Amino acid sequence: MEASGIRTAQLRIGDQIEAWHRGKLFHSGRVTDVVPALELFWILDARTGARKLLDPEALEIRHVEAPAVPPAQAKPLATA
Repeated sequence: MEASGIRTAQLRIGDQIEAWHRGKLFHSGRVTDVVPALELFWILDARTGARKLLDPEALEIRHVEAPAVPPAQAKPLATA
């Protein structure tokens, strides 16, 4: 059974996604590589920092808004 959602050809490097299975969030992160011919892609998992290979045939892939940069990591504005 094929999960609904975003197809690999619709993904771009840098996209923020969530990967769901049976109503549960399994992975969340930024797309790092896409291989449309094989229907596979990799993300940098937001929770673990590890690179994950995902199969959209087994998961429902959803685009999400990019997370806000925490103030400690935000770059200060240049001042004159």
